Amino acid sequence: MDALDGKILNVLQDEFPLVQAPFGSIAERIGLGEDEVIRRIGKMKREGVIRRIGAVFDPQKLGFASTLCAARVPEERLPAFVKGVNALAGVTHNYRRNHPYNVWFTLTEESERALDDAIARIVDETGIADILRMKAKRAFKIDARFRF
Repeated sequence: MDALDGKILNVLQDEFPLVQAPFGSIAERIGLGEDEVIRRIGKMKREGVIRRIGAVFDPQKLGFASTLCAARVPEERLPAFVKGVNALAGVTHNYRRNHPYNVWFTLTEESERALDDAIARIVDETGIADILRMKAKRAFKIDARFRF
């Protein structure tokens, strides 16, 4: 990764252009060709620097319900549990932690009732019932910014 990649990342994070040709707009701003910007973004994606390019919404402001969940999953049942959780359309993050509650995931649904139903489906399908729901009372961090 070089300084031009860093400039591209800064624009992607902060000021993604909402125009017909966004990568051309980014290219113009940075002083590269559109094909070069697309090539660099593709390389950063392949290398794992970029996971995805997309908007981040506040579920509550859109009328949805969301929660952070933590599950206590025996090691031998991890693959099946993770597969079941990842099958839910409302799961935005799912990660393993070095903690007795070793699988943490965020879940967003259209209502609290739908959250209850989704978690009940996870319990029914995986047999893992030790799942904590931790609804946010206040946002401390909504994203990360990296300056290059």
